[in-house]
Amino acid sequence: MTLRIALPAALLLSALSGLAQADNSTAVPYHYGMPLHVSKVISMSEPATQDCKVITADMKFIDNLGKPEEITYRKLSDACANQN
Repeated sequence: MTLRIALPAALLLSALSGLAQADNSTAVPYHYGMPLHVSKVISMSEPATQDCKVITADMKFIDNLGKPEEITYRKLSDACANQN
């Protein structure tokens, strides 16, 4: 009976510690030609702006080895898509 409770609790704690480690990662600035080896994109975000300008966006992903990674990159803001 105790093992039934202890095993799921241990799994939950290890999963939560893995998430905490993933959130503490520092984003690496992307440079042209940098190999990313993206297996799965977790999130892509950018600051909200009404101006068409170059911004720093962020991408969190899982690499081919299963390790969470985060990069920053420069791009035109989404506001540029609405201008002619």
